[in-house]
Amino acid sequence: MKIGFLGLDLTQGKVKYHDPRLVELEKKFLPQKISSFFVEFTDQRLEAVDVIVCAKSKILDVFIPDMETFERRLKVCEDAGEKALLTRCIQALEQEKPLCDLEFSEGDLGILKRFQLLTTRPTLIEDKDPDDLEGFLRKVFLKAEAIFFYTGGKREVRAWLIKKGSTAVEAAAKIHTDLARGFIKADVVNFNDFASVYNMQEARTKGLVKVVDRDYIVEDGDIIEIKFNV
Repeated sequence: MKIGFLGLDLTQGKVKYHDPRLVELEKKFLPQKISSFFVEFTDQRLEAVDVIVCAKSKILDVFIPDMETFERRLKVCEDAGEKALLTRCIQALEQEKPLCDLEFSEGDLGILKRFQLLTTRPTLIEDKDPDDLEGFLRKVFLKAEAIFFYTGGKREVRAWLIKKGSTAVEAAAKIHTDLARGFIKADVVNFNDFASVYNMQEARTKGLVKVVDRDYIVEDGDIIEIKFNV
């Protein structure tokens, strides 16, 4: 995840997210390798980031480019529906509300995708510099509607970030395209259940592991083992 920031005391570069669940999974799987999740902070090219975090004192630096885009379009737009949408967006930005906080129809989203906008991506506005980086990152993940799932075994335990509402086959694609292409089923146990047992074998014995198909909606903390054939 690439996080763009303005007006906050953050350092550019990659930062490891210290995930307490990953620590517990390491104790259970005893893997050869642990792959933590990293975010990247940057104060350059906000149009290329996944999430924007902005000091309240700098919000105009983010909002004005979007407002100017809409105002230019309004001067030449002839469609009444589009005009109404653009006006609504301008009014929200004037009220210091990012576009990501508004609800749009599929048609509206189709129109907005024509423009290179900043605040349609998750935009978090902060009153002060973060005093706890891990807590701050959790706020960022929440704003981005992102959740973690995990893969585990003797070779590696790894944390993966995915959009909330993603399916099991989309999680498989996150790991490798071959897993999605040859997806058969997945074994899933949530971390909250797995924390009460010694290992995956005990989780299976106690009926905590469920077999799901490609349309299963991944939950935060799911530990997933993909069964596939290519």
